[in-house]
Order: sequence, then structure tokens, then C-alpha cells
Amino acid sequence: MDFQPYPFEKLQDLIKDIPSSKNRISLTIGEPQFPTPNPLCESLCENVALLNKYPKTSGENYLKEAMLGFIKRRFNVELEAQNLIPTFGTREVLFNFPQFYLFHQKSPTIAHPNPFYQIYEGAAIASRAKTIYMDLNAENHFKPLLTKEQMQECHLVILNSPNNPTGATLSLEELKKWVECALEFDFLLLNDECYSEIYSKERPHSVLEASLAIGNTEFKNVLALNSISKRSSAPGLRSGFIAGNSNVLKDYLQYRTYVGCASPLPLQKAASYAWSDDAHTEFSRTQYAKNLQCAREIFQTKIPHLSIPQETFYVWLPVENDLEFVRRVLREEDILVLPGSFLSRKNPLNHRNPGENFVRLALVYEENIIKDTLLRLQKWI
Repeated sequence: MDFQPYPFEKLQDLIKDIPSSKNRISLTIGEPQFPTPNPLCESLCENVALLNKYPKTSGENYLKEAMLGFIKRRFNVELEAQNLIPTFGTREVLFNFPQFYLFHQKSPTIAHPNPFYQIYEGAAIASRAKTIYMDLNAENHFKPLLTKEQMQECHLVILNSPNNPTGATLSLEELKKWVECALEFDFLLLNDECYSEIYSKERPHSVLEASLAIGNTEFKNVLALNSISKRSSAPGLRSGFIAGNSNVLKDYLQYRTYVGCASPLPLQKAASYAWSDDAHTEFSRTQYAKNLQCAREIFQTKIPHLSIPQETFYVWLPVENDLEFVRRVLREEDILVLPGSFLSRKNPLNHRNPGENFVRLALVYEENIIKDTLLRLQKWI
């Protein structure tokens, strides 16, 4: 399998000749820098004795109930147990689910956003699938699009709303149209919703809501993924879920018994608290909202029409040359950012890389650190 190096590997190669520094600020990775809430840590410690037991592939009932409760409270969608599988985060699902789902297709085709989370590409390669890139650019407001001909060809369409790296979010109406297309053209629609709980004002919608809104109560051709990594500042708990159509999930659960990625029981205990409690999420959500507002105030003085999202904690910043910009601000300011061209690919249909001349900023620190860092970046725009 011919996998591409991960963006962070490419980044290290790009900057290998620039001396490292203890004072370096890195805005490259979407890893929360706020402490994991104490109750989660306490639950993990209190249940460490459960390490002497094997976890079930299907997940413990208390964890599934916590996840189902979250979906009910957050999206007003009431699911049955067979509509959800707890997973070891969502990265493993994004990689192995397409391999499972596309196994019997002679000429499988996946469509996913471009730029993208690199696991989408890895899954396509591992599935021997053709990829249709849905370029995200200013002209389409960073929203994914497919032609009818492309939809007819697709077996699996991956959305990512709220989006990494652009921050663009699909409205309920837009998600409803995607569900309608999935039913009309009979492709499986999977929305990666891992940033749904990082928002400033209006709460982003789930594709599960959109499915119910058009009367697709069985969630035919519809699946959603979510995780507590960003929501609870707990990426190390590796707790996520895949939810939606029970027929697809029944067979996928059987497949997962061979994958061997069940979550250890102490982690499931801590995760069940995280999914059940909403209060602990307010602190980090408020901090991210302040950081995005800070970026708005600093960058829009130079780029008035720059789109700063209300969701996620990313800024997709246009620059003259993304590779040169990264090296320049690292040398001059000791700030490390990620080139947009490392997060996307040249589309064979138009021979353009939509990530070129953008950089991604992950605003994952306290407000005072972010403000100082963005002010130092501003003068290089």
C-alpha cells in the first residue's frame, strides 16, 4: 500500500534545518492543551482494577447508554442500542470501516473533502478505492459538492462538518440535501462530527437530525461519528462512536470482533462520565470561542473578508506561499504552523491543490498565549 507521509512528518522534513527552541509555540496539531477534567481522571483511577477483565467488542451497556443519552440531549435524536457502536476513538473507524463496507465492490469509489483528515485518504488506499476529491475553496464557501454523475459513481461519501481544517459547517438544510442525495443515488453517507461540540454561538447539527427531518427514520444510508477527544479535552481516552443505520452496523460489529480494538474497561468507565455530563465541556468551549474572536479581531484588520469560523478551533489562513510562510515565521517568531498543501492533494480534474497558500492554525492554548502568538503572526500576513 502506497501511503503518503503524515502532514507532521512532511512538516519536520520542511523545517529540519531550522534549530529547535524551548520557547517554540506550535499551532500545528488539534490537541487540546487544557487539562482533562478531574472527575474523568478520578473515574479512571477508581476503576483501574477492571484491567483484569476483557472488554466486549460491542462496548459495555453503561457506556452505550451514556452515548445514547448524549445524542438525545444534544441532537434530540432517540436511538436504539442497535443504532450505535462504541469505538476506540474515531480514527480507527475512519480507517477500517471503508475497508469493511467496500470489500465486495469490484470498483469501489469514495468521495471526501479536499483538504482533509489524512485517515480518509488512507482508508481509500487500503480499500483499493478510487477517490473523488470534493475541493473546499472560497468560491464554494468551503462546502463539499458533487455532481449527479459523481454521486452515481460513489459507494461511500465522507463529510466532515464542522470541518477540519476550514471550520466551515453545514446547516441543517444542507445536511438534509445530502441525506436526500444519499437515498436518491444509493450511496452511504458518513459524517465525521468530531468537532460538533466546539462552537461559539449556534450548535452545529448532526446528519442524524437531518435524516429524521426528511422522514428517514431508519437512517438508511446514513451514519455519524463523534468523539469526546475535543469535547472533554480527553483524546487519550480514545472514546468515540459510530451511529445510524442498524443494518450496516450489525454487520460492522461482527467485523469488529476480528479487529480487536475494544476499549479497556477503566477507559470506558471514565468515558461514560464524559458522555453523560455536559457541564465540564463549557470551560474549554468558552476558551476556544474567545480564541476565535481574538483571531477575528487581529486578522480581519488586514484581511477584512477573512472567514473566521464560529465552530472548531482552527483558522484557515490565506498566505502568499504556505511553505515559505511556515519557514519564515518559524525562523523569525519561533511559531510553528501547518502548511495547507500538506493537508490536501492536487485534484486530477483541475490540477489544483486547494490547500496551497493556506496555513492551518490550531488555537488550542489559553487566550493570552493565543493573542500574543497571533499578534506576532499578523505582521507576516
